[in-house]
Amino acid sequence: MWHRYGMTSAAPVRKLLLDCDPGLDDALAILLAAGDPDLELVGITTVGGNVGLDGTTRNALQLREYFQIDGVPVAAGADQPLSRAAETAEHVHGASGLGDVVLAEATLAIEARSAIDFLIDTIRDAPGQIHLVATGPLTNIALALRQEPRLTEWVASFTIMGGSYTRGNATPAAEFNIFADPEAAAEVFAAGWTVTMIGLDLTLQAIVTDAVGERMKALGPLGTDLVEPLATFWKNPLDDQWDGQALHDVCAVAFVARPELFTSKPARVEIELAGEFTAGMTVVDFHSDAPNALVPMRLDVAGFWDYVFAAWGNVEPRG
Repeated sequence: MWHRYGMTSAAPVRKLLLDCDPGLDDALAILLAAGDPDLELVGITTVGGNVGLDGTTRNALQLREYFQIDGVPVAAGADQPLSRAAETAEHVHGASGLGDVVLAEATLAIEARSAIDFLIDTIRDAPGQIHLVATGPLTNIALALRQEPRLTEWVASFTIMGGSYTRGNATPAAEFNIFADPEAAAEVFAAGWTVTMIGLDLTLQAIVTDAVGERMKALGPLGTDLVEPLATFWKNPLDDQWDGQALHDVCAVAFVARPELFTSKPARVEIELAGEFTAGMTVVDFHSDAPNALVPMRLDVAGFWDYVFAAWGNVEPRG
């Protein structure tokens, strides 16, 4: 049993399906899902985003074996946005997507089904049980909804890392995951479910300060070989803006397991598609009488790090 942020919880295990584009912080989100005994990672689906689909899928397959979660299926999804040219972020995540970290080539097979079919089948076969989390562009989710709109009724919850109620990071107006496929995001937010939007305003509270980096190194080989290098690879060109790299995607997985660490507010979120300077902007109305989203706004930072480190510490990497 976990104590508050160590391992005693009487809560039932939550099944988590992670749609992602690994990615520095996606990798650490997978690690969190692998290490928290209150979460059962039932699958990983990949999408083109931080790097192209070949890279995000390779990374997911390698991470699965490094974290020794060999029984978790990995399925590849969309390599292009619904209607725009692909946007990637190698300038943040490095050419491979994992910064300077080099992992052994994967030996286990990829799931034969596409990510779209895997998402639909997995959620349909366990109605009300699967917590769906998306930490990349929302292309796979939009395509799955086009094929099976009842996904909105079958999920236990749906959480994304994306958007912002203030400013963006891909452009002054737009956060990267939404900017990379705003048409997909628009379809997803309009689908009739509640989207928990873990946006930049929240994730920029989960900063890897020097003290947090030292704590990462104390995890042993997992920390020195993977966690700390991933979490400190990106160097902010605007040094006065914040004091380290943010673990954006880790926050989305943490919300499913520990929602009490977040202070949230309902809102109506619409996606700007046509603006010359604002394409991909999440327009957030906290005063709407027709909310379609829950927007976490404040993070219990100390509690977040205690929880994350306790979970990460449960993973024994493959040597």
